[in-house]
Amino acid sequence: MAPILQINDLKKTYKGGFEALKGVTLDIEEGEILALLGPNGAGKTTLISTICGITMPSSGSVTVGGFDTVAQYRQARSLIGLVPQEINLEPFETVWNTVRLTRGLFGKSRDDAALEKILRRLSLWDKKDSKTKELSGGMKRRVLIAKALSHDPKVLFLDEPTAGVDVELRKDMWDIVADLKRDGVTVILTTHYIEEAEAIADRVGVINGGKLLLVEDKTALMARMGQKQLTIELREPLASVPAGLAEFDLTLAQDGAALVYTYDTKQDRTGITALLSALSGAGIGLRDISTRQSSLEEIFVGLVKESAA
Repeated sequence: MAPILQINDLKKTYKGGFEALKGVTLDIEEGEILALLGPNGAGKTTLISTICGITMPSSGSVTVGGFDTVAQYRQARSLIGLVPQEINLEPFETVWNTVRLTRGLFGKSRDDAALEKILRRLSLWDKKDSKTKELSGGMKRRVLIAKALSHDPKVLFLDEPTAGVDVELRKDMWDIVADLKRDGVTVILTTHYIEEAEAIADRVGVINGGKLLLVEDKTALMARMGQKQLTIELREPLASVPAGLAEFDLTLAQDGAALVYTYDTKQDRTGITALLSALSGAGIGLRDISTRQSSLEEIFVGLVKESAA
């Protein structure tokens, strides 16, 4: 089965010569969650806008469900739901009318039962008769998602969906995304919250300077690029790392009470056994040992720095 979304050598150059997208190629499978990470100005929003038909590409192609987003715009757009960064709701309209109007704009027949299901899923049913101006920021975000889902899209774009939302509402939205995945909806989200990608994504894409640096299974990425740190708490603090331990590239904690050893999880040998033997030989007593895996955030920062170098 062909991917639900296919992006081929997509480029976007604005007047003045600024290249916002530099040949992005990406296939996204039906029912997967892809988190797109990148600093401000990396090209995330331009990529989404181009796929959704808001911005015209300079070259390259995009197909959604087999429909070209330029040549077969209406068919392609009908398969897409978009939750933008900006909250752009009609302030004096009710939640119910807002969502029902959006469904109608896509030419869908009236289906109050389907809209009720969406509002209940998003904890908006008791707010259906409220004007949108009366809602909190988090509830307005939910209305945007309800609007995007009102016409039963196959692909949902969430552009910074939890910006300005408190932690509790953010986790609620993670649950909503997981429910959508179970229903077979493909979700692509951009986010500044690295823990968001770590919590819900199947794959992670990193974009910077208009280039897609990588797209990889989240777990595989962390295993491939992640490092572990071994923290060794000492019985007696050290003034400096003994010369006999120089080969291990240890870092001494500021208070001298711990040594930190970083090792590559991809290597056959970690060097930990040799390190512990050397510590014993040097007469250094250990109080405790703990390990910590590199986070996705550290991997992301490293990739962006590398691409900018």
